[in-house]
Amino acid sequence: MKITIVGTGYVGLVTGTCLAETGNDVLCIDIDEMKVAKLKNGECPIYEPGLKPLLERNIEQGRLSFSTSLIEGINHGKVLFLALPTPPGEDGSADLSYVLGVADSIGKNLKEYRVIVDKSTVPVGTADRVSSQIAQHTSLDFDVVSNPEFLREGMAVDDFLKPSRVVIGTSSKRAADIMRQIYEPYVRQGHPIIIMDERSAEMTKYAANSFLATKISFMNEVANLCEVVGANVDNVRIGMAPDNRIGRRFLFAGVGYGGSCFPKDVLALHKTSKDNDYDFKILDAVIKVNHEQRVRFYQKIYDHFNGDLEGMQVALWGLAFKPETDDIREAPSLYIIDKLLEAGAKVKAYDPEAMDNVKVLYGDRVNFCDTMYDTLEASDFLVVVTEWSAFRQPDFDKVKDSLKLPLIFDGRNLYNKDRIKDLGIVYQSIGRP
Repeated sequence: MKITIVGTGYVGLVTGTCLAETGNDVLCIDIDEMKVAKLKNGECPIYEPGLKPLLERNIEQGRLSFSTSLIEGINHGKVLFLALPTPPGEDGSADLSYVLGVADSIGKNLKEYRVIVDKSTVPVGTADRVSSQIAQHTSLDFDVVSNPEFLREGMAVDDFLKPSRVVIGTSSKRAADIMRQIYEPYVRQGHPIIIMDERSAEMTKYAANSFLATKISFMNEVANLCEVVGANVDNVRIGMAPDNRIGRRFLFAGVGYGGSCFPKDVLALHKTSKDNDYDFKILDAVIKVNHEQRVRFYQKIYDHFNGDLEGMQVALWGLAFKPETDDIREAPSLYIIDKLLEAGAKVKAYDPEAMDNVKVLYGDRVNFCDTMYDTLEASDFLVVVTEWSAFRQPDFDKVKDSLKLPLIFDGRNLYNKDRIKDLGIVYQSIGRP
């Protein structure tokens, strides 16, 4: 099938590449000429495990191509996936200007039936708005479908190729049949393709991400209470996880969630509830807890030194909001760096993939190192913010010998606290005595 992807960010590029992998003829559109030129040469602009070899193979075999021409994309694809940015405004509302702008162009240039798919995460009612925008300019038949993505950064290729479920929101049997044809190769092991109305599909994405964000915030609150009463959040998690009503995932305490999805989607659902005069009390708490969690973590550092961090050099491991990605959107590390610099400390940082993105923000205000151990030289103490695998089993003798103070602040509870204590390292984590 001929398919067009409009937008080549994390979602668009993964979607287009994986659709090409199953034999579709996919054309990806982006307005960034330099980015498109690099993609044509097989250069992957994002770090996502497994994506680059798929990208190169499908370009080489002629199933995946790139262009800056939206009109070319409209003419190419029987199905047009809109994978466009929907950044949050100051009030949490999703900015739909990119989506509606492309919808306007589709309406003006439509020549025959098309299925227009909202792949971006969009508020309830967006499919109706996209339909209205297109219909202003054409009397030709078209269908607008809501098809939310459930791709985890760092596992996005696997998530697309082996989805837990595919949600398709449409009231059109014709569109539903086409979408089912596209996705059937990915669900041969029996995972469901779920057809529902457009508004329910739009709500499903926000509800799913907000629920996961709620689990994270709940466990962080449990961890904070554990510190007060002398319990160990790791033991609590182990006691909770076998209950299949709860599940094992998203029960790890830390410095809070970040990234492109959870913060934006929670705020957007919160804004939708406000716009409809509904007081979504749980989301109020989720937003507050997530912000306060990084504040509390920095406060541990601040209090340990009685507020006197002036002139100290801090080694910091982890910049991305999570491992296996270079995404730094809403990353807790940025808050920690800002507070350390504000207190007069100097920061030496390392991350396997995200350093170039952070350099754009901080320039020479942060010393970016070639290895995790380089950050330790002449540093006073270590702060761990992202749970990259490379950080899980470090050479603790080297860590201790390199630091001026044998001191680690761990925002992800990576290490066995008793083993660390036996090594003579002062260790502060989250929710563990």
